[in-house]
Amino acid sequence: MAVFLNPPAVPKPSSNYAQGVLVSAAARRLVISGQVGVTAQGDVREGMEAQTEQVFDNLFAVLAAAGMEPKDLVKLVIYCTRPQETALVRQVRARRLGSLTPASTFLIVPALANPDFLIEIEGEAVRED
Repeated sequence: MAVFLNPPAVPKPSSNYAQGVLVSAAARRLVISGQVGVTAQGDVREGMEAQTEQVFDNLFAVLAAAGMEPKDLVKLVIYCTRPQETALVRQVRARRLGSLTPASTFLIVPALANPDFLIEIEGEAVRED
């Protein structure tokens, strides 16, 4: 079972994430490529909130394909092109993950692979055998 760490010797997280996640070696590991706000049909969702929701739909679909669940997420890296919408992204993240607190990195970037993409999230999940 993963152990989510927020030791008192480092700053308290500014939103729902852990400073570290300890995982045993007897586990299956899934590395998830960056997901963007595009549906399975290839449509780019419009706006930051819709794209962020779609990103989580896509992340959860990849998890399910590997026989995993959101609770198995241990790491997220979020790439956002609109710093003014950081709070909105965090709200969607909190709604979709609930009390889950994977280790996280949030980056503001000037652009992604397609100028229509506003956000991209990559992840890592672990399920112990």
